[in-house]
Amino acid sequence: MRRVKIFSGSSHPLLTDAICERLGTSPAKVELKKFSNGETSVSLDTSIRDQDVFIVQSGSDHVNDSLMEMLIMISACKGGSAKSITVTSYFFYSRQSKKKSHRGAITARLVANLLSVAGINHVITVDLHAPPTQGFFGKPVDNLHAEPLIARWIKNHVQGWKEAVVVSKNPGGTKRVTSLADALKINFGLVTTDRRRSGMNGSLAGSGFLDRMGEGANGLHTSDTEDTSPPNGAVAEFEDSRTPHRIRTSPRTSPNTNGASPTSIPYRGLNGYIRSSPLVQSTRVDSASPPINRMPAQRGPVTNGPSRALRLEEEEGEDSADEYTDERAREVITGRFVQGHIVDDDTPSPVLSTMSGSIATLPGELMGQPQLDGLDPMTSSFISSTSAFHPDHSALGGSMDATSHSDDEEEGLKNPELEHTITLVGNVRNRTVFIIDDLIDQCGSWIAAAETVVKRGDAKKVYCIATHGLFGDDSLEQMEACECIDYIVVTNTYPIAPERVKACKKLVILDMSNLLSEAIRRNHHGESISALFQHFPD
Repeated sequence: MRRVKIFSGSSHPLLTDAICERLGTSPAKVELKKFSNGETSVSLDTSIRDQDVFIVQSGSDHVNDSLMEMLIMISACKGGSAKSITVTSYFFYSRQSKKKSHRGAITARLVANLLSVAGINHVITVDLHAPPTQGFFGKPVDNLHAEPLIARWIKNHVQGWKEAVVVSKNPGGTKRVTSLADALKINFGLVTTDRRRSGMNGSLAGSGFLDRMGEGANGLHTSDTEDTSPPNGAVAEFEDSRTPHRIRTSPRTSPNTNGASPTSIPYRGLNGYIRSSPLVQSTRVDSASPPINRMPAQRGPVTNGPSRALRLEEEEGEDSADEYTDERAREVITGRFVQGHIVDDDTPSPVLSTMSGSIATLPGELMGQPQLDGLDPMTSSFISSTSAFHPDHSALGGSMDATSHSDDEEEGLKNPELEHTITLVGNVRNRTVFIIDDLIDQCGSWIAAAETVVKRGDAKKVYCIATHGLFGDDSLEQMEACECIDYIVVTNTYPIAPERVKACKKLVILDMSNLLSEAIRRNHHGESISALFQHFPD
């Protein structure tokens, strides 16, 4: 192409060479060096006056050096009277597109401002971690997708892909997963993790768990409820007027022939109202008189005649009308994730080990006596509920309205003192599974999802697929060693050390140079790039 210059940064020269080869040109000459104190120096060795300049720079292990180098290159091109400057890269700091705490920074917006001030006219990138990041730029942004390339690779290289299932390893990636599932016209699933928490600071003192444990041992409640014990030889039918429907909490028991009542079990209504034990009498702090048991209206003695049988049939009919059954509920499978792996149900829990140590240090009156005897029942109920749930104060504004980040999830999975409950939604039995996300950095959530679909869901084969393969620390080696992962598929938008590529037999790298070179050609000639977002025909 005429009047086009393509410069390569130091982060990913192989990608630049592949792009230039497809365009029938060669990378423009530029001198990149560092001074002894670490400063970056850029010198353009060719004329760029009134030409379209494209700078290809991706992230690397030294991301700050790569970012600074790109900014200096943009400034040099602007000073060299370039007609337009377009940056083609994996967008730096794309995961920091919102605040994670009260005093956090939106670093992606800062990087966008730096690029704009440096002098860019256009940005071409691939699969932004958060697509709304495009709004941080005052310049046009083309956010290309690797989905068509991935879908075509699946169709050409995966046997039986029509019976496969696309799975998201966290709720935040469901939109990406459903898009690929729609393109392939196959089913999709979801894997979620839920951390089991103990009380504040690892102690159960004052927690709802300890309150319920004391209630189970001593039959003691602190709520203001009424006595529901039936009299001898009679059955009291209990109905809570505050609940619109009756909820069955235990199998129905048939009446005794001698007229004795069946066992009645307390239950929690839809509004959280709890029936108390017959041994409980609640007292208020401001009450001067002893409590009075309020007994519901008693019905006649139980008979085994036709009227009783008819009433039982009517109640059974009402129960069947209120009950809701879903055949797809069997596709929901749960598992335990402890110390980085799926474990059996009988494996000791690290959470319980920590809790047992905290319970052993509690005062004696906390183990068998009610802690809130002197409080109003409403107050005690509130304390019990709030102590059992501790919000994540790292969320924006402390109100939990900030979506959990994948890196935060990885940190939780690394903690050996925490146990996670993993839920798999979808049927993957004897099927191939594609676990999809935009990037692979840490491997904890990937291994957790792979072990869940294989060990719990009985999946046949697992492909871990992402656009950007960052592979921080030794995550690539850990995924290679995982028996539940069969293939790791990424694109070449992010550089991977050649020695790591050779050592990993499961790794498959897809070439994005065709997509990026076509985007550069269309941008130079002023053509539409809408065709680049469409899937390839079968």
